[in-house]
Amino acid sequence: MLGLKPVHLIEKHSEELAFGLTQELRTSERTSDFKKIPRDELQLAAVQVYRNLEEWLLQKKEDDIGKRFRTIAARRAAQGVRLPQLVWALVISRNHLWRFLQRECFADSILEVVGELEVLQMLNQFFDRAIYYAIVGHEESVPHDDAAHSDNKRRSALTVDRDCMNPLPTIR
Repeated sequence: MLGLKPVHLIEKHSEELAFGLTQELRTSERTSDFKKIPRDELQLAAVQVYRNLEEWLLQKKEDDIGKRFRTIAARRAAQGVRLPQLVWALVISRNHLWRFLQRECFADSILEVVGELEVLQMLNQFFDRAIYYAIVGHEESVPHDDAAHSDNKRRSALTVDRDCMNPLPTIR
């Protein structure tokens, strides 16, 4: 992998990034539900991802990302965070990293540019998966009208051609 420099920079500044992200989440009108969550809990969740970003991007499989973000989404739903706000929080998280990298990373050669673009693409894919699985986890944790829910499942099972369905491209 050519572009690990930005990843290592993020990992090195994980505490600072997590603090800034927590501030953004707690002050944005679109994520006002996050004020219900203790500041320390939000920061810790961000630090855990930022500090181990290389592992999340290169070693973790889609199932790992799915499990992590389904769990987070279920927890946020139980804390009263509405789904649109959860999704917006993930968008803010991605944009927070992009702004940091724009400020801090300067490519010295064409190889570094290519490597950094590869990392940015991987970051984008990671957050796409995080959003998807957060929605799944949130939906799974919210009580549904069982009759309507099973009817919707049955209807969608009939209309989806599973051989043509590839919801998320692979990272590797």
